[in-house]
Amino acid sequence: MELFKHTVHALHGMLVKKDISAVELAKSVFARTDAVEPQIRSYITETREQALAQAAAVDAKIMRGEAIAPLAGIPGALKDNICTKGIKTTCASKILANFVPPYNATVVDKLTAQDAVLTGKVNCDEFAMGGSTENSGFFVTHNPWDTERVPGGSSGGSAASVAAGQAIWALGSDTGGSIRQPAAYCGSVGLKPTYGRVSRYGLVAYASSLDQLGPITRDVTDSALVLNAIAGYDAKDSTSINVETPDYTKALVQDVKGLKIGLPKEYFGAGIQPEVAAAIKQAIDQLTAMGAEVKEVSLPHTEYALPAYYLIAPAEASSNLARYDGVGFGHRAPGNDIIEMYKKTRSEGFGPEVKRRIMLGTYALSSGYYDAYYLKALQVRTLVKQDFDKAFAEVDILITPTAPTTAFKIGELSDPLAMYLQDICTIPINLAGLPGISIPCGFVAGLPVGMQIIGKPLAEATIIQAAYAFEQANDYHTRFAPLGEV
Repeated sequence: MELFKHTVHALHGMLVKKDISAVELAKSVFARTDAVEPQIRSYITETREQALAQAAAVDAKIMRGEAIAPLAGIPGALKDNICTKGIKTTCASKILANFVPPYNATVVDKLTAQDAVLTGKVNCDEFAMGGSTENSGFFVTHNPWDTERVPGGSSGGSAASVAAGQAIWALGSDTGGSIRQPAAYCGSVGLKPTYGRVSRYGLVAYASSLDQLGPITRDVTDSALVLNAIAGYDAKDSTSINVETPDYTKALVQDVKGLKIGLPKEYFGAGIQPEVAAAIKQAIDQLTAMGAEVKEVSLPHTEYALPAYYLIAPAEASSNLARYDGVGFGHRAPGNDIIEMYKKTRSEGFGPEVKRRIMLGTYALSSGYYDAYYLKALQVRTLVKQDFDKAFAEVDILITPTAPTTAFKIGELSDPLAMYLQDICTIPINLAGLPGISIPCGFVAGLPVGMQIIGKPLAEATIIQAAYAFEQANDYHTRFAPLGEV
C-alpha cells in the first residue's frame, strides 16, 4: 500500500482503526524517500531513528486504547531554519553547516506534544532568501512535477517533500511568499497565517517583522489540522498575538453562498502568464456558480510593494545576520586579527544572495540614507496595508494568482531582479501581515497553478472555508506528481 500518497486525516483514521501502524507508515515514507531523493534532493538532515522511536510510542498508545492527536504518528518535515534541539539546523548555509541548537522552536515542542513523527530537516534558500531553492548553500531541490524545474522557494524542500511523498506534511516559513509560492509550484496547499498567529520563537530570523511559520500539506483539511497544532500565543515571542485560537477544522464547510470575493485589478495585469490568469478566472467562475459574489477592487499601491519589501527585508536581514561573525557559534575562519577573522568568516560562510541582501540592507540603514530609503519604505508599507483595509471594508476575501507563472526551469532566472519579480503577488500580504492560502486550481502544460486566497487579519477560518469549498468541488488536490510512477 502506497501510504505516502495519503493525507494526514486519512492516515489518522487508518491508525485509529488499526488498519496500519505508525511504524509501518514511517517506513513507507522512508522507502519512498530512498526511491526519489536522488532526483528531488529535499532533505539536508534525516532523523529516521528518532522518527521510528516516535512512531513506536504512538503505536504503544494505540495498543493501550488511548486516544491519539490528529498528527500523532504522521510523518512530517521541518524547514531547516526551524531550531531543533540536538539536531542540526543549518538554514542551508555553510556558516551554520554544523550548528546544533540547544533548544526547540515553540512549533517543534507543540508538534512533539501531538506525537507527530518528524522525519528531518529539508532544504531551502540560504537563510530563507530566495524564491527557487537555487540559493541553498548545499544543493538545488527539484520540482516533483518536472525535475528540470525549481520547486519554488524559499521553502522549496518543504513543498517538494510533500509533493513527492517524502513527507505527509511539512512546515515552512513565509517572509514574502515562501510558503505559498512553492506550494503553488508543487501543486500543494500552503498557508501563511496572520503575522503573530504562530510563534516565531526558534525560527532563525530573516526579516523579523515579516517572517511567519505555516504548513504545506496535501489538502486544506490537513492545513487546518497542522495549523491547529502550531497556532497560539507564546510568551517567548514578543510579536505573538494573545487571542483565542479557534478550531480551524470547524471552517471545513463546503459553502461559499453570499461570500464576497474581491479581485484586485493590479494582480491581473502585465507580467501574469495568460494561462495562469485563465486558470484563476475559471476558478472564480466556479466560485460564482457556487453562490459567491465577485467584484473588482483596487489596491493602488501594489506596484510600490516590491521595492518597499526589498528595502525593509534586507535591512532587517543585515541586522539579524550580524550575529554570524565566527565568535559565538557557527563557522569560523582563521585570521591574524578579529577584523580579518570577521571578514573571512562572513565571506566564506555566506552565499551570493545573502551577501547581496546584507549589503542592500546595510546601505539602506546607513547614515544619510535611512530617511531616503528605509523610512520611506516603511511609509509605503503603511499605504499598502491601508489599501487592504479599504478593500476588506467591501469584501470578505481577495483572490489573486499565487505566482505570475508556473514553475520555471532551474537556471532560467539568473538575473536577481527577474527573480524578485516572481514575488509580486505574495509580498504585499506579508507587508500587511495578512493570512493567505495557496491552493491548486488547474494545470498548464502539466504544471500546477496556484490560486491565492487572502483574508482579513486573524481570518484564517474564512480563507480555509473558501479554499475547502473550492477544493471539494475539484480533484486537483488528489493528483499526484508523475514522479509517483518511478
